[in-house]
Amino acid sequence: NLEGANLKGANLEGANLRYANLSGANLSGANLEGANLRDAHLKGANLEDADLEGANLEDADLGGANLEGADLMGADLMGADLKGANLRDAHLRDAHLYLANLEDADLEGANLEGAVSVPELSTKQEEDACWSDCR
Repeated sequence: NLEGANLKGANLEGANLRYANLSGANLSGANLEGANLRDAHLKGANLEDADLEGANLEDADLGGANLEGADLMGADLMGADLKGANLRDAHLRDAHLYLANLEDADLEGANLEGAVSVPELSTKQEEDACWSDCR
């Protein structure tokens, strides 16, 4: 149980955190590249500027999480709950979003170029996100 833990800047590359309870944890700037976070509880966690490239977040609970500026390139977010999450300026290029819940998620400046199976978004979300030639 890592609920509320301070893991700011931690190197957790390739870590197996399946089913881990990281609700409210501070993972800002952490390296979680290729980590297995399937079915993990990350509700309200701070993942600002975290490296989640290629991470498995299938069915993870990221409701209300702060993912501002996070690198989720190629991440598997199939079935993930991102309701109310802050994804401002997040990099979701080539991410897999089949059945992900993005209700009320903030996608301003989020890079969704090449993202696969993007669920239905609100008009505002579609306008706020970047779909091609993203910086």
